[in-house]
Amino acid sequence: MIDRIAPTIRPSKAVRGYQRWRSLLFLHWPVPADALRALVPGCLEIDQHDGVAYVGVVPFAMEGVRNAWWPEWASMAFLETNVRTYVYHGSQPGVYFLSLDAANRLAVWGARQFWGLPYYHAEMSLVRTGDEVVYHTSRQGGSVRHKVCYRIGSAMGPSQPGSLEYFFLERYLLFLEHRGTLYSGQVHHVPYPAHEVELLSVEDSLVNASGLMTPPGPPAFAHFSPGVDVEIFGLQSVSRAS
Repeated sequence: MIDRIAPTIRPSKAVRGYQRWRSLLFLHWPVPADALRALVPGCLEIDQHDGVAYVGVVPFAMEGVRNAWWPEWASMAFLETNVRTYVYHGSQPGVYFLSLDAANRLAVWGARQFWGLPYYHAEMSLVRTGDEVVYHTSRQGGSVRHKVCYRIGSAMGPSQPGSLEYFFLERYLLFLEHRGTLYSGQVHHVPYPAHEVELLSVEDSLVNASGLMTPPGPPAFAHFSPGVDVEIFGLQSVSRAS
């Protein structure tokens, strides 16, 4: 049985880093689980809600990005957009990234060099006017891009276990395959304060570039969060990937 509560508990291990995630938009489309199967390591199972699998696109701002031993003044800030799906290993649910775009060349280089994460450098912008936000992501050359305009709606409060919002938002583990080994990494933060979202326009080719057929039409679900302060814990090997 999948334990969706245990990953929310702060581990007793040493903190490896700190980040502040701000202005997060969560966009989700239902996709066939078989389509995801080809993109996810065989040792991971596709996580589904009421029998439906999802792909998500999450554009947001990263602030205060630093190792635990760095002073705050040495931290980095940049925009990031990730394409992700949901998986589990044993009883542990988490996120598997199909791609990540960041507006910081050093962060992209480090993530690709040391952990083989599918990071790409992109030109990105976030402009907020009142409750309306325009977020733009464009990889070099502009052939792969994401642009979304939205209006932040009413507060929903923390998501309740068992709800679709909890399934999407409350994810504290990531899984990645590196050199034949499956690793997991944990983060900790307070539950996301979620808001409703009115989508004004969405253009996306990130999902298609990650290896999935672009889902037809606008996202089926959209949520916003003003953000959370995050503690990052070290990666640990889980099993040999297959």
